[in-house]
Amino acid sequence: MRRNKKERQQLLIETIKQNPFVTDEELAEKYSVSVQTIRLDRLELSIPELRERIKSVAEKKFSDEIRALPLDEIIGEVIDLNLDDNAISILDINKEHVFKRNGIARGHHLFAQANSLAVAVINDELALTAKASILFTHSVKENERVVAKARVKNVDHTNDRSVVEVRSYVGNELVFKGEFEMYRS
Repeated sequence: MRRNKKERQQLLIETIKQNPFVTDEELAEKYSVSVQTIRLDRLELSIPELRERIKSVAEKKFSDEIRALPLDEIIGEVIDLNLDDNAISILDINKEHVFKRNGIARGHHLFAQANSLAVAVINDELALTAKASILFTHSVKENERVVAKARVKNVDHTNDRSVVEVRSYVGNELVFKGEFEMYRS
């Protein structure tokens, strides 16, 4: 059922409030209009694009929770965080992340995303990487989105150490995996 502009825009506001991670494509399908119509509605309503909404939600939600480093020092955007349990971040690979000659992402960016997520998931004022075992399993290209998922495998308060496993994906394909031994104070 097609709605008039005012009704559609009101529903759009409510939908984005309930789920700030909804894409323009999903909204267009839901309201049976073009993606361009959704973008124009968002512009008229001063609703930012998905990337800015994700960033805003993450900053509000996690700025007080992350203890080991400031949110702006994390490589990628944290979209989920449960201290001493698990965390997820996303990193969009852009021109500045890749080798000019072949468009493949430089490994240190994938490592930095995983390592900073391993630091962020630790529920401690001081978390430092003591040791890392990493493996790059597939190349990542410009314009791909890397989703890193961290899971705390072990917390050893006696030795002030935690082990964090991080796996990074492009779509469903594993591109990086690492195990980080983290020092905690």
